[in-house]
Amino acid sequence: MQLDTPNLSYIHMLSDGDKAFEASMISILKRELPTEKEAFVQSILDKNYQNSAELVHKIKHKISILGLEKSYEFAASFEEALRKDDSSGYNMFMRILQNMEEFLTKI
Repeated sequence: MQLDTPNLSYIHMLSDGDKAFEASMISILKRELPTEKEAFVQSILDKNYQNSAELVHKIKHKISILGLEKSYEFAASFEEALRKDDSSGYNMFMRILQNMEEFLTKI
């Protein structure tokens, strides 16, 4: 899967020009994503795929906020696969998380 490019279009639409709101949303993403990623990786290592699915569910909303439509679709299917104890999408999901982190560090 080709990774889509993160953007702030959705945040801009939600904010209706409120720069403080935009800054707050970006700050939340920057603060929460690394913690959620760490918890996800640990959950996968522990082979606790039900918990991993819950973490993917939380993270996929951040994926959506950053305008990553293809990545969101992948995350939704990966979440369902994890509920069936199938972690084969792990590497692709990690690429999506890396893509998001790199974008957030640049803004």
